[in-house]
Amino acid sequence: MRYRKYHGLGNDYLVIDPAGTGRELTTDEIRRICHRNYGPGSDGILWGPLPSQVADFALRIFNPDGSEAEKSGNGLRIFARYLYDERKIGNSKVAIETSGGVVKSRVFEQGRQVEVEMGSVSFESTKIPVLGPPREVLDESMVIDGQEYRYSAATIGNPHCVITSSDLTPELARSVGPVVERERRFPKRTNVQFMKVLDRANIRIEIWERGAGYTLASGSSSCAAAAVARKLGHCDGSIAVHMLGGVLDVTIDDHFSVTMRGAVTRVNDGNLCEEAFLPIDAVE
Repeated sequence: MRYRKYHGLGNDYLVIDPAGTGRELTTDEIRRICHRNYGPGSDGILWGPLPSQVADFALRIFNPDGSEAEKSGNGLRIFARYLYDERKIGNSKVAIETSGGVVKSRVFEQGRQVEVEMGSVSFESTKIPVLGPPREVLDESMVIDGQEYRYSAATIGNPHCVITSSDLTPELARSVGPVVERERRFPKRTNVQFMKVLDRANIRIEIWERGAGYTLASGSSSCAAAAVARKLGHCDGSIAVHMLGGVLDVTIDDHFSVTMRGAVTRVNDGNLCEEAFLPIDAVE
């Protein structure tokens, strides 16, 4: 089973073309492939290209726990780079269908920079979803282990919870993130961003991704956090999102349609052996 590995600011994905496998992947196989010790290791799998009736290509996105993500900003940038490398697209915009909606992407600098029009951000509780009365979920309170956190929620095709904090650390994301991901008010679980506003054009975030855990960077997380920062009046429409893995440039218009641009790096091509899928105790 052949794959190609890329990363977007340290957020790594394996692209696997279904045409070369002849079958679907099982949940256990997805978990094994993404495992850092028992497989090639990645923050997810990009399963495509697939045919689409509404776009140029379709894509399915799998998390390391085997669940399927509606949308991934870094994943989409990586997938566009893969299509470019395979000469399936050139420098023109390409439409890509995900379960979280259709986006448009374009590559620059021989694929090393990729832009994605991610769609519109909504803060409506019924769309994200968040339990409780219908409302825009903005600057609400959540108590975890006796500590109060102020959060806003958003969707850009997948759910996000943005927690404002003046003291960001990886430890905060690793300890509080998994609790928030599965907090009962989020019936479909949620991606979690811890955000500090630096000035009107810059924010910094730490990320806990639903189904993936702590990650160095995230495109959809960057878009959601930037949109929340603008919605709350902290930032203007052009925002640099700083993460441990690097910086993404996010632009938000007056209707909260979001475009992001950032680097993509090709890592390697590989071939996954069938032996990798044997039960662990059967491998000598």
